[in-house]
Amino acid sequence: MLMTVSTTHVPATDLGFLLVKHPDRVHALEMPAGQAYVMYPEATAQRCTAALVLDIDPHALHSGRKRGAKAPDSAGLGQYVNDRPYAASSMLASALGKVFRSALRGASKDRPELAATAIPLEVAVPVLRCRGGAELAPRLFDPLGWTTSATPIPLDDGWGDSRYVELRLTGTLRLADALNHLYVLLPVLDDAKHYWVAPDEIDKLVRAGEGWLAGHPERALITRRFLAHRRALAGAALARLAEERRRLAELDEELEELDPDTIEAPDAEKPQPLAVRRREAVLAALRELGAARVLDLGCGPGALLADLVRDRRFTEIVGADVSTRSLEIAERRLRLDRLPDRQRERIKLRQTALTYRDDRLRGFDAAVLMEVVEHVDPPRLAALEDAVFGHAAPHAVLVTTPNAEYNVRYEGLAHGGMRHHDHRFEWTRDEFAAWSDRVAGLYGYAVRRYGIGDDDPETGSPTQFAVFTRDEPATGGEVSA
Repeated sequence: MLMTVSTTHVPATDLGFLLVKHPDRVHALEMPAGQAYVMYPEATAQRCTAALVLDIDPHALHSGRKRGAKAPDSAGLGQYVNDRPYAASSMLASALGKVFRSALRGASKDRPELAATAIPLEVAVPVLRCRGGAELAPRLFDPLGWTTSATPIPLDDGWGDSRYVELRLTGTLRLADALNHLYVLLPVLDDAKHYWVAPDEIDKLVRAGEGWLAGHPERALITRRFLAHRRALAGAALARLAEERRRLAELDEELEELDPDTIEAPDAEKPQPLAVRRREAVLAALRELGAARVLDLGCGPGALLADLVRDRRFTEIVGADVSTRSLEIAERRLRLDRLPDRQRERIKLRQTALTYRDDRLRGFDAAVLMEVVEHVDPPRLAALEDAVFGHAAPHAVLVTTPNAEYNVRYEGLAHGGMRHHDHRFEWTRDEFAAWSDRVAGLYGYAVRRYGIGDDDPETGSPTQFAVFTRDEPATGGEVSA
């Protein structure tokens, strides 16, 4: 199997930095049913092409099946002689996901600004099985900003067109977006998976489809095929995508109605939502610290950024998030295009992954991780700690996270359940204390802990809050706020 990605962005060899694969080398990675290679057939300042070659071993593909599983053609040589080693399919998508893992996340240690920039791209897949005909490919790729060419490959001796196409895509997109489109849509066009589709495949689809799948006109077809036509899984995935569309629509309405010069006074009789109390606690702590240059790490759609912009004591504000869609929403919420020049210069939005070191985030007075750490897979927490506390190393770091003990007070939340489907964990008070004390000691900070929200005598407050500072005595105590 073969796929090439080319760019004419100057210098074009920066493609190697984005893919984290040096153009002067041949990179090899062992796969379950063969070997994946990345090489560069051309690498000049004007044009650079990276080729992903997947060399399938038919014997390994067959012998790797679960014992007792039925092969696609269990008779004779059909198990070994088929189109799988030659036509792009879910095996190529899996290889893409492993070989270009950092690029799929939009993370680049060496070229973070370029990773967030749309660049001219050309993608070629010489042989792709396209169930539904060549006209299906433009229906899937064109709404995403591509110009699509899907040329049917003819059969010999005038037998007409085969079910295979030569796919060529051209467009100006972020490389991460392009790779995520291919990761999802290659197996969709093939309409087959080479492995058992489990419920965790929903998370893969939603993550790879962030920012584009919920609004895609063919989202139902894409979802069904990606999840191997498993009705229950497809229904669950479509429900999550519908929720995302609803939230985005509500935000659009909110932004249309929002007047940035008038803020409605709160109703004294109506209790403030926990999200508002969380932001107020963070703002109060930043003011107490005297912070002027502030990072909002994992800023999402920019709720805290909007509060920071209203307070002129914060002279430089940076919102950072791995999701370009969230940053687009934050930009709209802040109405950056309408702000006066002096106001607009105070705030910047950066696309970056918080588990990678980024020099643009160094030298700030304070960094805020508000409801962020629980979205990080536990094995990646050490990388986040190093990137934020070790490399960015602001004077202060403010961290909020749910208190798992308080979850019993939420009606309708299943026993042992978490507050959001994307949470990878939720800490008890003792677990949060152990983590914050360890991180403070490791990176030379003192830490104080607070509770945000109504304090329950049995479970504590719903939100846990830790303030790490470099020049205060390490009391390590817990305070109720």
